Amino acid sequence: MSEITAPTPRTGTLWGISLGPGDPGLITRAAWAALQRRDTVWVYPVRSGKTPSYALDIVQRAELPPPETHTPLLFPMTHDGEKLARAWLKAAQTVLPWLQAGRDVLFLVEGDASTYATFGHLARTVRGLDDTVPLQVVAGVNSFTAACADLGEPFSEQDDTVAIVPAAYGVRAVDRLLPDFDTLVLMKIKPLIDELLDWLEARDLLAGAHFVERVGALDERRLSGPALLALRGSKVSYLSLLIVKNPHRVRGERIKGCLKKTPEPTA
Repeated sequence: MSEITAPTPRTGTLWGISLGPGDPGLITRAAWAALQRRDTVWVYPVRSGKTPSYALDIVQRAELPPPETHTPLLFPMTHDGEKLARAWLKAAQTVLPWLQAGRDVLFLVEGDASTYATFGHLARTVRGLDDTVPLQVVAGVNSFTAACADLGEPFSEQDDTVAIVPAAYGVRAVDRLLPDFDTLVLMKIKPLIDELLDWLEARDLLAGAHFVERVGALDERRLSGPALLALRGSKVSYLSLLIVKNPHRVRGERIKGCLKKTPEPTA
């Protein structure tokens, strides 16, 4: 008589649930459906033990109750690679037992889980510990597209070129991009706000510049044009960005020559 073996338990899926930048109305139907499940575990990023989770705040304002099991994961605000690696490992070790027990884990992400999000770090670290863990991402609305919608400003048109750059690369790096792009989206501008304002003035870019802080949140703040100069010397939220429209790029010239046919080689 053959021995009966118990079925191997299913490994749970690690989900990146994009919530949009702040307005609960921008949670997609797919994300909303996933958040309705009561058999999952919710985890959400915090930047310190004293700072509440912005991602959790979005779902709370949407009046979506958390499941029985939910917990924050610490992702510290630092560029120290060793500290970050330790935090990612600890977060992965927190969620892995639930996944290996067959429970789906939903990582709540403000904005989009594929765009400058902590989900990628967590997913890679979890797969480094157990490469059988399935991954699933629910796409969401990005902060910069939501900001443009709020401003009534097209993100891009026709043949426009767009660069999305963390401002931490520095003003010189941003300046080198200017000749090649119609729109610059500068993320994570908090440490460089004064330098960026000086650059906008020097390059005559203020008229087409827009500052948006905590887009979609109850305390969203927007400033455009010369009004941006009021930010000089002030503190801004980590969740702030600049959208800069480049008036020095001339439509029609930007792809000049791109449609020309390559001449046939002569014999």
